[in-house]
Amino acid sequence: MTDAFDPSKDGAQMEFDGQMSYGDYLGLEQILSAQRPLSDAHDEYLFIIQHQTTELWMKLALHEMTAIRVEIAKDNLQPCFKMLTRVARILEQLNSAWDVLRTMTPSEYTTFRDALGQSSGLQSHQYRAIEFIVGNKNPAMLKPHAHVPSVQSYLKQLLNETSIYDEVLQLLARRGFTIDADMLQRDWSQTYQSNDSVREAWHKIYSDPAGNWELYELAEKLIDFEDYFRRWRFNHVTTVERIMGFKRGTGGTSGVAYLQKMLSVVLFPELWEVRTTL
Repeated sequence: MTDAFDPSKDGAQMEFDGQMSYGDYLGLEQILSAQRPLSDAHDEYLFIIQHQTTELWMKLALHEMTAIRVEIAKDNLQPCFKMLTRVARILEQLNSAWDVLRTMTPSEYTTFRDALGQSSGLQSHQYRAIEFIVGNKNPAMLKPHAHVPSVQSYLKQLLNETSIYDEVLQLLARRGFTIDADMLQRDWSQTYQSNDSVREAWHKIYSDPAGNWELYELAEKLIDFEDYFRRWRFNHVTTVERIMGFKRGTGGTSGVAYLQKMLSVVLFPELWEVRTTL
């Protein structure tokens, strides 16, 4: 039987009095003490950690997406490709997380559901921020955040700013493509509507990838993002139906019926429509 390996003999630091440790750097004391179940149900722990980790991944996604919008506005597309890929991989992580939550049965969920009160994913301001920054604008969705003025102010700012796709259309115009003026100077707080001039611009780009390679690659990165985002929404619907059927959501929504409506949302419509015309 070999002796247990002592990492200190290989140069590893083993004492951290007065020095920053792994836990200090990551703030693990705060993170790992943030799980405070309100019932004695075994599965409430899963439910809390699932949603806390989702919020952490969304925080990273917002960090990347905010930078993407800035870089597109500066005509600096190469960093955007890396960041869009990263966001798609974040969504892949979030999709995999639904598989863990789906190990909870309806019977197990009912053991702590009442403890949730009126709390609901509808109130996630980070999810709302992601929706706004990619262009799914809806002023009515500011209301669930009125009780936290700083959050509502942040979301209102995003609502009235250009989305990533709005910046992409500005980019297409700068690159010489004819985009209708009312698409370049519209009310950014309103839901985006498909436009013929935008579809024609993408048709030209897809018809000549070699001559428009950067824009062609940008288009595919955006499609990749929306593809993963749609899967996330779909997995959300499936998970909720599997765990609670068609009951109303804790926040008062119609539950599965509400989530199914979200499946019809298209973020970058012309990028999907152009595939039929090519």
